[in-house]
Amino acid sequence: MEPWVLVTLAAAAVQTWRLMLQKQLKGLGLSTGGATFSRFLFAAPLALAGLATLLWYHDAPFPALDLRFWAFAVTGGLAQIVATFCLVALFSERSFAVGVAFTKTEVIQVAAFSALVLGETVSLPGLGAIALGTLGVIVLSRPPEGWRSGKALNRATGLGVVAGALFGLSAIGYRGATVEIDHPDALLRAIAALAMVTSFQTLAMSLWLRWREPGELSRVLSAWRRVLPVGVTGMLGSLGWFTAFALQNAAYVRSLGQVELLFSILVSALVFREVPRRWEVLGIVLLGLSIVGIVLLA
Repeated sequence: MEPWVLVTLAAAAVQTWRLMLQKQLKGLGLSTGGATFSRFLFAAPLALAGLATLLWYHDAPFPALDLRFWAFAVTGGLAQIVATFCLVALFSERSFAVGVAFTKTEVIQVAAFSALVLGETVSLPGLGAIALGTLGVIVLSRPPEGWRSGKALNRATGLGVVAGALFGLSAIGYRGATVEIDHPDALLRAIAALAMVTSFQTLAMSLWLRWREPGELSRVLSAWRRVLPVGVTGMLGSLGWFTAFALQNAAYVRSLGQVELLFSILVSALVFREVPRRWEVLGIVLLGLSIVGIVLLA
């Protein structure tokens, strides 16, 4: 099995774990911005420490980071932050499931962005596997009342499509940033890009919270014991994604990364004893076929 496949599967598993931990932060009295900021606050110094360790191991100088690298890194970092806020806004919508389903168009949009921005195209069979996976995820996201015309096109739909586009743009930014670093070690390129991106995101969100939510920074810091595991798992998951981006086309990585949804369903069934519905079984089958196709075709 290709290294990028193993790394992507590991990243998806760790991200599932991180999301479970991050949900628990709501009981700490943190705002949405504070909970989001927590993953960057502790991930940045961990990534910087990891970069320093790898540079020492390779006896290599700090990599040269040109303007093109920073354009990719900053674009990806900002797109991820705004996409996260759009996703959080979906929680206030009655048609939440519909909106979330439309965020899953991210993978198709990543394929388009890859071709337009990076010149990295996807084969026709590979595009078919990606489309099949997207269909499977949309089926899995079907609301209990079904896809009624009155509930399919609304504010949640718009937020979902925008969030998907921005998550797709962030993936392209991160792929571009890792490619711009001149070093043969994919792990070093990944952690260097991750360290710079998370440092930028920490600074940007610190300024935002100080301006828009006075006192929230102090609340995050005072809850550091509960927040730290989120930062650690967030850093490990992000390192997995960045390493996969350093090795493979972002469209294939994000498509395979949808296995995270299968992990979530598995946790739901084993931990919470929730039995999947008929259309969820269909979605699982479609997504499973897509993942097998991606692994064989990429």
